[in-house]
Amino acid sequence: MDYLQRLKKILDMAIKKNASDLLISVHHPPVLRITGKLVPLAKEEEINKEDAIGLAFSLIDESKKQQLLADKEIDFSYDLDGQARFRVNIFFQKGYLSIAMRLIPSRIKTIEELFLPPSLHEFTKKSHGLVLVTGASGQGKSTTLASLIDEINHTRFVHIITIEDPIEYVFKSDRAVIEQREVSVDTNSFANALRSSFRQNPDVIMVGEMRDLETMSTAITAAETGHLVFATLHTNSASQSIHRIIDVFLAEQQSQIRSQLAGSLLGVVSQRLVPRIKGEFVPACEVMMANNAVSNLIRENKIHEIPAVIETSLREGMISLNRSLSDLVKEGKISLQNAIDYSLNPLELKTY
Repeated sequence: MDYLQRLKKILDMAIKKNASDLLISVHHPPVLRITGKLVPLAKEEEINKEDAIGLAFSLIDESKKQQLLADKEIDFSYDLDGQARFRVNIFFQKGYLSIAMRLIPSRIKTIEELFLPPSLHEFTKKSHGLVLVTGASGQGKSTTLASLIDEINHTRFVHIITIEDPIEYVFKSDRAVIEQREVSVDTNSFANALRSSFRQNPDVIMVGEMRDLETMSTAITAAETGHLVFATLHTNSASQSIHRIIDVFLAEQQSQIRSQLAGSLLGVVSQRLVPRIKGEFVPACEVMMANNAVSNLIRENKIHEIPAVIETSLREGMISLNRSLSDLVKEGKISLQNAIDYSLNPLELKTY
């Protein structure tokens, strides 16, 4: 059996049905995720153990196969004959292989097309500093980052280096020169690539994920030394993001890190994708701009007071998550129940 052709047929169906994800798991037919809901492909045969192995191995070469067998899981991107790209994770479960594939749109959408707050444009105009895009897995962080980077690409003559695992959106250099580095293919780690970037003359650096102390420390240093740095974190709010970074460091280092963050942080965008009333999703965002008040709160270790600054700084482009959710309800885009479900403070939401 030609497993690659079988997989391509399934991926074609995923594209035509506008699915966001494809799941391949033993004892189930292939399953698509469409507007957040799992939809089995009932006309496709149930996947057995041999199918799972054949489909998985059809996607990878020998080196990736050995890595998968050694690590029991592997991340990479896959190009479907130039039609579309997918972020792929192959992993073991109960001794069987499973595949999760996320469709990456071929065209990078603008901030307006993504229905993101217009204040995000301000981050693309800065010459240096750190911008964090945060949220849980699958909440559109990579898509938002790609939109910000592509706006810089079309508006500024700068050198951009991205560090990703794996490469998702593929940029086509316009005014900017863009170079994309993939962890395990072009570099051994985020931290190594970030350290090396200082010798590669970038103006803008995009870090796919800040996973460890060394990456966080180097990203902050890069932002302090004249680079515009964009990065992601798996956190749910601006204050939680700042706490996460500071808490990674030893207690005796935390005062210094608060001082560095206070001087280098430009802002935090925390987002979650909320189901629309008419289908698909729309982002609800908390946007924090690091003005003098925010910087002082970080420096003085009063991070718990940041939400109050966000709430009262709408004119500066800031917006709280609850205000964003409330606005989406008033615009008829999402239901009140979904707004309550996605809020971090439902009782406060009801006061809007």
